[in-house]
Amino acid sequence: MSEGRMVLIVTPRGSLRPVRKAFKKNHLNYLLSKVEHEIQKRDTVMRFALEPKLKLHIALYFLNTGNSYRSLSHFLGFRISKSSICSMLPHVCEAIYHVLMDFIKVPATNEDWNKIEAGFRRKWNFPRCGGALDGKHVVIKAPAVSGSYYYNYKHTNSIVLMALVDDNYCFSYIDVGCNGRISDGGVFRNCNLSAALENNLLPDGHVIVGDNAFPLKPYLMKPYPGSNLTLKQKIFNYRLSRARRIVENAFGILVARFRVFERPIPISPDKVDKVVKACCALHNWLCKTKSNVNAPTVDIEDTHSGRIIPGDWRDVPSDGLQNLPTNSHNHSPREARRIRDDYADYFVGEGSVDWQIRMIS
Repeated sequence: MSEGRMVLIVTPRGSLRPVRKAFKKNHLNYLLSKVEHEIQKRDTVMRFALEPKLKLHIALYFLNTGNSYRSLSHFLGFRISKSSICSMLPHVCEAIYHVLMDFIKVPATNEDWNKIEAGFRRKWNFPRCGGALDGKHVVIKAPAVSGSYYYNYKHTNSIVLMALVDDNYCFSYIDVGCNGRISDGGVFRNCNLSAALENNLLPDGHVIVGDNAFPLKPYLMKPYPGSNLTLKQKIFNYRLSRARRIVENAFGILVARFRVFERPIPISPDKVDKVVKACCALHNWLCKTKSNVNAPTVDIEDTHSGRIIPGDWRDVPSDGLQNLPTNSHNHSPREARRIRDDYADYFVGEGSVDWQIRMIS
C-alpha cells in the first residue's frame, strides 16, 4: 500500500445497529443500487476512495442518530477525518433525495387529489380536503458572519421546512431553506406552495387545513380564534384539529425516525437543506413501500372516552424542530370566512359525527 493511503479498519460489531433496525436489508440494497453510481469516487495516488456502501451506511447512521461528525469518525471504527465526513455526508444526502424525490409528489391530476380527498373524508371526516399544512423551524448552528439572518422568534438560528401532508402521513410537498428571521406571515407567503395555491393548484371546492400560524384563505382553513366560541365553532375547531393532526404526527414520526432533528444541526444551511430533504424523501419511501421497520406509533383518538392516546413519537426530544409563531394577521377574505362557516354548518348538520360533543367537553 502506498504511503499515506487511508487504512480501513473493520467496523465494530453492532455499530450500525440503528441503521439495520430502521431499514430492511432488501431496502438497503435497493437504495445502494440507486445511489452508488452518484456517490462513487475514484481512488487516488494518496488514498483509496470510500466504498459507496460505507458512505451510504455512514450517512444513514448520521440521519438516524444525529451523532456528531467527530463521533462518527471514531465510533464507526474507520480512520476517516472529520473533514472527509463533512464533505461526504451532504453529497450522499443529495444523492438520496435525488433518487427518491419521486416519492414526494404534489398531486398532478384531479384523480390524484380525489384519492387524498377520499382518505380525509373516510378516515378523518373532513370532506374536500387536499392535505394538512404545517411548517417547522429546523434549528441550526449560527453560521459564521451571518449576523441575525437566521435568527428567529425563539432566539435560535434556523431554516424553515414547510410541508403539505396527505391523509396517510406522507409529504406531498416540501419547501426547505427559508431563513428563520422571516416574519410569521412571510414564511408561508414566500414558499412556492403559496403561489401555486393562489394559482388554483387545488381542484375547485377543495381546501387544505392548517393552524393559527397560517392565514385564513378560501383554500386554507384554520380554527376560529379566541376562547368565547359558540358550540358550532368549537365543533368546527375540533373537526379541523382532527384532520390537521395528520401533519403534526408526520413531523413527529420524522423526528423519531431521524434523530438528527433532536438537537440543532451543526452544519451550514446549504448542507442542512440536503439533510432535511433526504430525511423527508426517506420518510415517504419507507411509508409508501410499507417498510416501516419499528415505525413510531401515531396518536389514536378514543372517541368512546373522548380522549387522545399520544403516539410514542411524543416521547422523543425534538429540540431541533420548533413551531412557527402564531399569525397575528386578522384580516381574512370574506369568501374564506363564508367557506369556514359553511363547514361549521355542515359539521353540526348532515356531516356531524356522534362522538364530536364528547371530544370538546
